[in-house]
Amino acid sequence: MQSIKEKIKKEPLPKHVAIIMDGNGRWAKSRGKERTYGHKCAIQAVRNAVDACNEMQIPYLTLYTFSSENWNRPDEEINTLMSLISETLLLEAEEIFSKGLRMHIIGDIEKLPQLVQQQLNQLVDITKDNDKGNLILALSYGSQREILSAVKKIGAKIKSGELKEEEITEEVFENHLYTKDFPPVDLMIRTSGEVRISNFLLWQIAYAELQFLDILWPDFGQEDFYKCIYDYQNKERRFGKTSEQLDENI
Repeated sequence: MQSIKEKIKKEPLPKHVAIIMDGNGRWAKSRGKERTYGHKCAIQAVRNAVDACNEMQIPYLTLYTFSSENWNRPDEEINTLMSLISETLLLEAEEIFSKGLRMHIIGDIEKLPQLVQQQLNQLVDITKDNDKGNLILALSYGSQREILSAVKKIGAKIKSGELKEEEITEEVFENHLYTKDFPPVDLMIRTSGEVRISNFLLWQIAYAELQFLDILWPDFGQEDFYKCIYDYQNKERRFGKTSEQLDENI
């Protein structure tokens, strides 16, 4: 019997996969542990996603690591998360580099602790010439804020005369987003059974396939990633066209 991985075809593969890594706290509580224990145990799931994406040669992977709304959580949990991000960056830096991955960060990075900012900037710098794939961490990220920031930048350019209102296109707008250097999201995955977007890449997922998994993030394995890719390949992506129009273009 073929495994899920063996059933995956060479084409079509998504160019950009985004993941909402949800369920760490519930996973820990179900085991009688504090929420922070779930965050610590989630690192292996991150490795699983990165390794599977790298193996499939999918060029862009964005992980929703810490949202702008997560700052509203208890101080103890925030401090643990910041420490965990710092420790993980140190532990995984060599592995990320050796895989040939280029690191990118999107979000309101200035709100993060100085040490974390320095580590992120160092990792972005040392991987800037890597070309085997792109690992994008969304940190202190909120899509509504990103869109508002883009609107303000465009407004300032109109006011200064650098840009005319009639020159504003979707492409111009996209070039003012954090993700201006990345393609649109083709596949968005969310774990934990929740069926919502949670202010994540709202513009970028306009035509993405959305998959909501009932498993909690620490239980996410490479097989789960492969299944998502397999399901993606069995969806008809019409982008507003009819099935008949797609058949005509084959």
